[in-house]
Amino acid sequence: MLSPVTDADGAPFWQYAAQGELRVQTCADCAEPRFPPRPCCPHCRSFASEWRQVSGHGRIWSYVVPHPPLLPDYAEQAPYNVIVVELVEHPRIRLVGNLVAEAGARLDSVPPERIRIGARVQVVFDAAGLPQWVLERA
Repeated sequence: MLSPVTDADGAPFWQYAAQGELRVQTCADCAEPRFPPRPCCPHCRSFASEWRQVSGHGRIWSYVVPHPPLLPDYAEQAPYNVIVVELVEHPRIRLVGNLVAEAGARLDSVPPERIRIGARVQVVFDAAGLPQWVLERA
């Protein structure tokens, strides 16, 4: 599978994810969360930031099932889903990932017809620390 491309601003996100933690960059001055990570707060223009842990609960805001697969490395798992998750505690923060049956499952482990906008999801992490999403149990 592909590895995430990291830069200086986003590297902490991936370091925490490798430890099984979902954290969001937050302004240390005005407490505004921001994603994707960047050096300056778009609200108060401060360069001070910290990484705050979030619950990992969210809702599917949007999704797509690419046909044919967009990336050759994923062709054997097609059709697979790509979802956009809106975090419960920070609705303006949206993360992209895959809906899977369980942590580390194949990207095609959830049939596309089971995916619904607004469905509640929870973050899980695969063995490499990549955030994935599972449907919350009712």
